[in-house]
Amino acid sequence: MPSHPATDAPIDSTVPVLVRRLPHFEGLTLPDYATDGAAGMDVCAAEDVTLAPGARHAVATGLSVAIPPGYEIQVRPRSGLAFKHGIAVPNAPGTIDSDYRGELKVILINLGDSAFEVRRGDRIAQLVLAPVVRASWLKVDELDETARGEGGFGSTGRGDVTPFDSPA
Repeated sequence: MPSHPATDAPIDSTVPVLVRRLPHFEGLTLPDYATDGAAGMDVCAAEDVTLAPGARHAVATGLSVAIPPGYEIQVRPRSGLAFKHGIAVPNAPGTIDSDYRGELKVILINLGDSAFEVRRGDRIAQLVLAPVVRASWLKVDELDETARGEGGFGSTGRGDVTPFDSPA
């Protein structure tokens, strides 16, 4: 098995995910990695849809999955669709939970200025299998102090960013 040159960690590890092909999936290809270094698998539309500017639609993929416990599938936008056409996944990353067994659908939104045609077989999103760590809540009366404190929503600003070409 190949390994990463800096760590000797295996780079060909996979996790089996059961996939059921629904009748309207016929003739399509299963999600696949476009390159050896791709983090996400491209998933295709199993229906034709016209997205008017501002419109949203849950696009069918014709697939349902059984994700192993301890994992999720994240649904992420394709950068080319976002950049060229303004097509996005509004809840990115969308989450497919390990106990969901319905059809995998991809919510797309058209943020562009003109209608966009999604055709059956078009690559519409990326699927990333990711491990899940569950939290447990510890109730406390006080939290520790940090330099940031309660500042949020842009409070860290950009004023202290040093450009790469400037001496530090």
